[in-house]
Amino acid sequence: MVTIQVKRSVRLLVDKSILLRAAQLTMDLTNPSNKSELSIVVGNDALLKSLNLKYRNVDATTDVLSFPSGEVDPDTQAYYLGDIVISLPRAQEQASTEGHPLVDEMLLLVVHGTLHLLGYDHMEPADKVKMQSAQDNILKQLGLKLTTIL
Repeated sequence: MVTIQVKRSVRLLVDKSILLRAAQLTMDLTNPSNKSELSIVVGNDALLKSLNLKYRNVDATTDVLSFPSGEVDPDTQAYYLGDIVISLPRAQEQASTEGHPLVDEMLLLVVHGTLHLLGYDHMEPADKVKMQSAQDNILKQLGLKLTTIL
């Protein structure tokens, strides 16, 4: 199950169901045997900057942050992957700069953040290739033809 929370400071101009589908598809394609859950929070640059500073000691805004949890719900036995937090203003800026619709940028950020919650990373060259391949495959399945480089 995937939940989305939109902070009052932003107005989401994208259908939530599209973002939910992207997160669910990412989980299904990369971890099909595990019943997993995650949450997506859409906020502003100030929120991302404060979280980036608090948890990564980086005093700058960013487009997406992932916070892994790894907890198991005692009632449902579902594995809670964690939270993805997205800056809507940053997504709008990146979409404009790259010349594609906001929905495409939001899908990219959801997929990217979900992959991080599933253990993917792009710090080492081999890991970067693996994550890029998974991300490209999922974006293709979503009908996107974005050329993104991690």
